[in-house]
Amino acid sequence: MVLESPIVAADIVQWLYSDASHLKDTLEIVSELGRRLRNGKVPVDRVTTGIWVVHPNVRAESSIWTSDGTKELLLYKADRSEEEAYAASPIKRVHETREPVRVKISPERAGEPDYPIISELRAEGYADYIALPMPFSDGSVKVVSFATKEPAGFSGSHLSVFDSLIRPLALVCELKTLRRTAETVLETYVGRRAGLKVLDGTTRRGDGEWIKAVVSFADIRGFTRLSNTLPADKIVVFLNKYFGAMTAAVEAHGGEVLKFIGDEVMAIFPFETQEEAREAALQALLAARETLERIAEINRSNTCTATPDLSVGIALHAGDVFYGNVGSETRLDFTVVGPAVNLAARIAELAKDLKRQVLVSDALAEIMGCRSGLYGRYQVKGFDEPVAVYSPDFSEKAVTGYCPDTTALRASEPN
Repeated sequence: MVLESPIVAADIVQWLYSDASHLKDTLEIVSELGRRLRNGKVPVDRVTTGIWVVHPNVRAESSIWTSDGTKELLLYKADRSEEEAYAASPIKRVHETREPVRVKISPERAGEPDYPIISELRAEGYADYIALPMPFSDGSVKVVSFATKEPAGFSGSHLSVFDSLIRPLALVCELKTLRRTAETVLETYVGRRAGLKVLDGTTRRGDGEWIKAVVSFADIRGFTRLSNTLPADKIVVFLNKYFGAMTAAVEAHGGEVLKFIGDEVMAIFPFETQEEAREAALQALLAARETLERIAEINRSNTCTATPDLSVGIALHAGDVFYGNVGSETRLDFTVVGPAVNLAARIAELAKDLKRQVLVSDALAEIMGCRSGLYGRYQVKGFDEPVAVYSPDFSEKAVTGYCPDTTALRASEPN
């Protein structure tokens, strides 16, 4: 069947300018684009994008679709191996020249010097490859590539279809990339829960909601003295290791880190029902234990005599907190406030004074249904009545530090 190039191009361009923007992300757009091209008798068997992204750990991402059903999002970190792969790719050439790169993949050339990706495509039976510059409105150039297993490769009509769709494809990919960038930045700096609220436009200064949550406060022991003696660059490395261990443990157990305050980490484990409260308390305890395990591993691998071992204190309390948007007209912050937050902070100070790694409040002990490990009752600043605190048992024989013989807790323990 003869390809009606103008008709195919017009149909796809119309789709890109209309319905394509409603798809979830670039991967969905690339996948639907590949299907539409094939339906229009353009013999694409592989479509990919290469887009730089704003992310603390990821430098670029690539959406890949193939006609055999593959849909994959690849993330590339800024490390040496990824840099070497990029330097040997046609993507780099497109970025530098802002011109297309086309390679007819002939079996006879097997073994000759080539782009690594071309060698891989040859082995998979591809016959033609083209990478095209995809200009964004900020002046940068991203890349889209097409490959086919059709022995004759792409014809002039096929290439004209590609040329026609580049501009609208760049536009819709840029929209999705900007959204993804905004989500990444907000999630990184204010947390996933708050970030989604900001993007959805559901926040105003002073807006918020009362929620129930387990509140966790953690800090580094002896940090003030440490920060006065170590060089700034070593302090940053030191803090990153600690924050990384704490954040990974909290997120692994369904919590959310709200903020870093100097050497302190504040996190929450929200809940609504009584059943969810028990699960949130359990996960907060497991996160505290995992934090200690991660920090112990960091200390075991520490070979720098100038950087001392990490030592932390963690406090857990549960109650009603106001989760909201506070600040000035020009600078806002998401946080939790209320008596429950204040008491969690005071228990963290108490843990430091008592030289305990983990202390939990009576409220959390009540949720767990067991007051094992009572450490004492102490007066804390800002509260009239003495506060009962408990020191969980995180030894190898204990499950979570509370009621280790309880079957229900054993069942909740990750395998």
